[in-house]
Amino acid sequence: MNVILSLTTFLPLVGVAMILFMARGANGDMLTRQIALFTTLVTFGVSLWAWSEFEPSVKSFQLVENYAWLGGTIRYHLGVDGISLPFVILTAFLMPLCILASWTSIETRIKEYMIAFLVLETLMVGVFVSLDLVLFYLFFEGGLIPMFLIIGIWGGQRRVYASFKFFLYTLLGSVLMLVAIMAMYVISGTTDIVALLDYSFPRDMQMWLFLAFLASFAVKLPMWPVHTWLPDAHVEAPTAGSVILAGILLKMGGYGFLRFSLPMFPDASLYFAPMMFALSVIAIVYTSLVALMQEDIKKLIAYSSVAHMGFVTMGLFALNRQGVDGAVIQMISHGFISAALFLCVGVVYDRMHTREIKAYGGLVNRMPLYAAVFMVFTMANVGLPGTSGFVGEFLALVGAYKANSIVAIIATLGVILSAAYALWLYRRVVFGELEKKSLADIEDMNGREIIVLAPLVAATLFFGFYPKPLFDMTGAAIEGTLDNINGKLKTAETITEPTP
Repeated sequence: MNVILSLTTFLPLVGVAMILFMARGANGDMLTRQIALFTTLVTFGVSLWAWSEFEPSVKSFQLVENYAWLGGTIRYHLGVDGISLPFVILTAFLMPLCILASWTSIETRIKEYMIAFLVLETLMVGVFVSLDLVLFYLFFEGGLIPMFLIIGIWGGQRRVYASFKFFLYTLLGSVLMLVAIMAMYVISGTTDIVALLDYSFPRDMQMWLFLAFLASFAVKLPMWPVHTWLPDAHVEAPTAGSVILAGILLKMGGYGFLRFSLPMFPDASLYFAPMMFALSVIAIVYTSLVALMQEDIKKLIAYSSVAHMGFVTMGLFALNRQGVDGAVIQMISHGFISAALFLCVGVVYDRMHTREIKAYGGLVNRMPLYAAVFMVFTMANVGLPGTSGFVGEFLALVGAYKANSIVAIIATLGVILSAAYALWLYRRVVFGELEKKSLADIEDMNGREIIVLAPLVAATLFFGFYPKPLFDMTGAAIEGTLDNINGKLKTAETITEPTP
């Protein structure tokens, strides 16, 4: 009996059970941290085991677990393909780094903090392995609760405002998706995702279903103009919360478009593609300009994330191989790069307790190693060739150009603007003379911080120079998804053609 995906999903809850029995106090807090770290490392190891059992040339779902649940109408149905497995591994990869990043910066309610992160890991992995719509929805919405607590309890001064704004935006968006799921069940008689991928909904119904799912995924991604919760959430969240928010939670929106909207509602996706292109281009250009005006490092990186997610939606709705390949690679790459940028902010924030850009300057004189690491991720964020950031953006632009050259040309402005705000930030924080007295004794990265950032440097450069493993993993599943979409579109054209 295959239980790899169940292990990957629910193993963090074993750590939760162990932490619940830990006593408070210095010894108990240290044991709590160690248990959380050990649990996330084992979970990452199990996710790599799942990768070793995965056959990348197969288009269908693998490592499937399918059991009756709630009378058999809703089933406990898990499985992965080349689209979902990279996100499972990315989630499991980032979690130990988050625990390490929080090792000394979190000093209160340590048991609750670690429990929140472990529960969040289970819920995030569950989103990517669910093959039943109701099960997917439970994991998708459940993730709001621990993140709401992480921001609201361990966040900054305006943490309560930011946590409620995050919760209400994402919850309200998902209510319409729940209505759509119920409508899909009434029409098709099933909530099984595999069966629904082969089901053809009526064209008029597709329009409403697409818009209902869009309401949820657009907020989660987030797309302009429903992105305003993200900068507040990032600024107020603790460093590890920002890492998970940017690295994983944002990707659920893009994953949802690719798993549900495109293959299940292909006619609606084609019909609304011009609107999605327009929103993507606005997000890329507008939020890049907004990023140029920021004085808070975290807020600048948050707006940068919105711009980069614009490339994702642009690539997805190009509905061609280059565009979808670019969107998936961009999401995975952004998971490394954005996580690393927020961790870099956390390094200096732990020392200076401010995120104001004007509070820094000349850090290269005291923190040369930090300056080098920050430079790698700044260049990756710009999309410099040789970093993973280049691969996804380039392919998304190529795919968009094949679909609509004007969209691609305007979106290219985003690449120029990203260089402007990223290099402007780097110059003000790192270069120049060390004039501020408060920075005179600032210390370079310590061993723990090096251990946290080194794997992200390695991943960013490795997949920048050699992205083949990612293409190998995702290729067959993306090809199968596009074949499914094109097949349904051709069938719809045949049905609507007038008989001679």
